Amino acid sequence: MLSIAAGEEFQHFIRILCSDLHTLPFIRGIGDFFSGIFSQISQPDDYQRSDGQLPLMVKSPGLTVEEPYCINVQDWFFKQGRQGNYNDNNDPRAVFNVLDTVLVDTMERLKKLRESMAIVGRCSLYKGVASVMSLEGTSELDFDSDYALIRELCAEGKIGVAMQLHSELFRKKAIPDIHTYNFLMNGLCKMGDLSTATWLLELMSDVGMSPNAVTYNTLVDAYSRWDSVDNALNLVSSMAQSGIRPNIVTCNILILALCNRGLLDNAKKLLADILEEHEASNLITSTILIDGCFRKGDINQALELWNGMSGKGIRIDRIAYNVIINGFCLVQDLKLAYRYVCEMHKKGFIPDLVTYNTLISGLSKKGKMDEACDIHRRMLLAGVLPDQISYKLVIQGLCLQGHILQASEFLQKMLRDSMLPEPLIWNVVINGYGRFGDVTGAYSVRDMMVALGVEPNVFTYNALINAQVKGGNIVYALLLKQEMLARGLFPDVVTYNLLIAAACNSGYIYFAHQLLHEMLKRGYQPDIISYTELIKGLCLKRKFQEAEELFSKVQKSGLPVDHVPFHILIKLLCRRGKLAEAVENYEKMTMKGLVSRYSMYNSLFKALWGKGYYKEASRVYEHMSSFMLHRCEEEG
Repeated sequence: MLSIAAGEEFQHFIRILCSDLHTLPFIRGIGDFFSGIFSQISQPDDYQRSDGQLPLMVKSPGLTVEEPYCINVQDWFFKQGRQGNYNDNNDPRAVFNVLDTVLVDTMERLKKLRESMAIVGRCSLYKGVASVMSLEGTSELDFDSDYALIRELCAEGKIGVAMQLHSELFRKKAIPDIHTYNFLMNGLCKMGDLSTATWLLELMSDVGMSPNAVTYNTLVDAYSRWDSVDNALNLVSSMAQSGIRPNIVTCNILILALCNRGLLDNAKKLLADILEEHEASNLITSTILIDGCFRKGDINQALELWNGMSGKGIRIDRIAYNVIINGFCLVQDLKLAYRYVCEMHKKGFIPDLVTYNTLISGLSKKGKMDEACDIHRRMLLAGVLPDQISYKLVIQGLCLQGHILQASEFLQKMLRDSMLPEPLIWNVVINGYGRFGDVTGAYSVRDMMVALGVEPNVFTYNALINAQVKGGNIVYALLLKQEMLARGLFPDVVTYNLLIAAACNSGYIYFAHQLLHEMLKRGYQPDIISYTELIKGLCLKRKFQEAEELFSKVQKSGLPVDHVPFHILIKLLCRRGKLAEAVENYEKMTMKGLVSRYSMYNSLFKALWGKGYYKEASRVYEHMSSFMLHRCEEEG
């Protein structure tokens, strides 16, 4: 009778509850509750169940400790009990008033329990729904609530459960609407499960549910983000064949993907093929293309697109200004970057955090740290609070220029502003001390880092090892490697390269070879830096023949080689008078397009000129002159 009075929704909820074994104790408690109410059988106050709980008491896992779900019928109805002070003179209306209150409160708590189950026990609720469907057979049910449940599961990231529920509904010939399918598509694409997402797209067509532009754009964007641009383009083609015309969102997704891969010309062609000219006049599209032009170094084309936006009546916003300012910072033309910041002000757009971080980044790359620090100070005066990126850019730039004390001041400022630096910032400062062999400073920063609850990682230990190596303390550097292993951290290639360099500089070639073998045992592939340090160590021990043989093996192995081993070997061969081998290695270096340091060119030129090889010496001198000119242009 009660379920009939409560309506169909309550009946459906009871069926769901009955389908899950976890809810049986709760249902039994409800039965005892109403049995006690309508029978009005008084029980002794000291009666307890065998499990130690008072009768008619139900606890919900979804309720908090501050509001426990605890009902004792005797305390409500029987005035002769512990609190017998009701003064109702056995008036039946008073009893039924209390009964109404209890029923209302019970229904409210049932509602709260249902909400708790929706959050905590979604899987159990799904099982209940599936059980109801299996019992109902082919009877008509309202599946709208089930479709809503699928969408909610997708929004919570529970894609697996959502797909299971979709399969169960599909088995009962219930086809979700396009809105629900788009939720499933979006969830699968976020997970990177593109094969299942593609299958879902095909399934939609098979069951007569036509995908819309949102469906296709979601999958196209996923293919683009997971570096499958070819599949994205094929999907756009099938999209057009299905009668759905690619829109501006489709175009923006593909243009961004092509620009990120450096295919700017393809992006422009795609823009012309997919969209009409008036549709191409979109702010987002133009901004993406401008960013792509700057990344390719095509400043003229970027400015042409920028000026074209004004001619087409496109209203430029703050994001577009940030893009062009970032572009000029990328090409290191800071004067034009400042010019567009001024224009941004004139147009009524106040620079935001992205604007300031872009300028700080550009100035840091140019080595203009005084201006970068000034921009950092100005953003505070403008009411824009620096974030982790702002501090990281300044601290990293200062450490690269050797201004470690100033970098430490910015680190302290972060702490004073109640901003806990991320591990990368701590590591940059520790490495800054380590580059100059300041072991005390490096360890003081590490101790402060640990005291604030930031755990050291592999990069932290590499910075400390570098500090010990620069300070000539190879034993302490090796102890740090053991400490890493004790903390469950595994040394990487950088760790081993630092230790190999330390061993070679100290003359321990045998120990350096042992470290190289340990690298291989741990599954690390030595890089050119590993072998370069060994070659350098062999040269210091005057084992020139072994150094030449090792370098020959490295070249034959196909490992990418930089200018450093050539630099070492050519200078070595010049000192030993082996000019033929020196010239041979020099030609190999130039054929690879590598440029060495001035000292190598100078050594080779003097050796050749002194032995009367004027033609070869003149060619080396020309290379040396062009190298010096290029260096002057970079610095000036």
